[in-house]
Amino acid sequence: MKEKMINVLKNHAQSNIHLHMMNIETYFKNPAGIGEHSDIMEAIQGEIDKMAVHEDRLAILNNWPEGE
Repeated sequence: MKEKMINVLKNHAQSNIHLHMMNIETYFKNPAGIGEHSDIMEAIQGEIDKMAVHEDRLAILNNWPEGE
């Protein structure tokens, strides 16, 4: 059960990383198309910060001790 839960948490983190990467790609390809963000660089930094949270979670989960 523990292994399944860790795998689900890893998948969730990876999915969120990909989601924020896609948002960044959208900003790169069409920065004028995002009307609510007048500061594109700030919006991209925000997405990177969100990715960092999930990268940290993934790193922790990848180093989680096995057993028990």
